[in-house]
Amino acid sequence: MKQTFKAKNIACSSCANLIKTSLKKEFGEIEVNLDVEPREVSIDLKDEKEKINFSQKMQDLGFELIKK
Repeated sequence: MKQTFKAKNIACSSCANLIKTSLKKEFGEIEVNLDVEPREVSIDLKDEKEKINFSQKMQDLGFELIKK
């Protein structure tokens, strides 16, 4: 199911590329919307376990997802 998260610390296209390249192998295609503040990250996740894993991997890269 495709989900969109708001994220902190994504400043530019280099940040977006870091996310996409670092996590593509594990999570597939990731979209980063740099036109909104806070930035939005869209990804297709299978379940809650994968969502938690994605959130942790984002945090490991320095990009915290904002809780809804």
